[in-house]
Amino acid sequence: MQASPSSQRAYWLKTLHEWHWVSSAICLVGMLLFAVTGFTLNHAGQIEAKPRVVSRQDRLPDSLLPVLQQAAEAQKAQPQEGAGLPVTVQAWAREVLGADTRQRAVEWSEDEAYVPLPQPGGDAWLRIGLQDGEAEYEHTDRGWISYFNDLHKGRHTGTAWSWFIDVFAVACLVFCITGLFILQMHAGRRPMTWPMVGLGLLIPALLAMLLVH
Repeated sequence: MQASPSSQRAYWLKTLHEWHWVSSAICLVGMLLFAVTGFTLNHAGQIEAKPRVVSRQDRLPDSLLPVLQQAAEAQKAQPQEGAGLPVTVQAWAREVLGADTRQRAVEWSEDEAYVPLPQPGGDAWLRIGLQDGEAEYEHTDRGWISYFNDLHKGRHTGTAWSWFIDVFAVACLVFCITGLFILQMHAGRRPMTWPMVGLGLLIPALLAMLLVH
């Protein structure tokens, strides 16, 4: 027995509503985050940031300096992309200087090992001399607004956050597409539906064509 048009409409409307509310629940917190940080990014010039810079200096112990030098020689003889500091040197840098260099690649030169440590909302780096073991660590914190702005941009946020952005983007697409179909199913009784949708397309299109240079 073939389903009637009204029962088919009811089925699809119920299905669309289910997908719509589930995707909206997944997107809710992310949408709030991206909406607020969209505003702060758009007004970055008016929002003052006062970076807090912390610098620390020390000297690599004599027992660890040969370990670092051997790692530098090994890298020079057989370069390995993404190679980090020796584990013992990493542990010393973390304990003494507060520099977490785990899973961070080293930029080797003739005189030093340099580890860039970019992060959301700030920056950091570690330098260790290969001859004298002199170590210098600097960390810059630009505050919470900068931190969330960098989350918005996916700047130095790592693989897990990159996956989150992808999942969030797909959920937003589901939310928007199901919302569009729900609008279409109710448009017959709501005559302003398509004029409002068209206005939402026309305004940014005109702004982009006429005022964005």
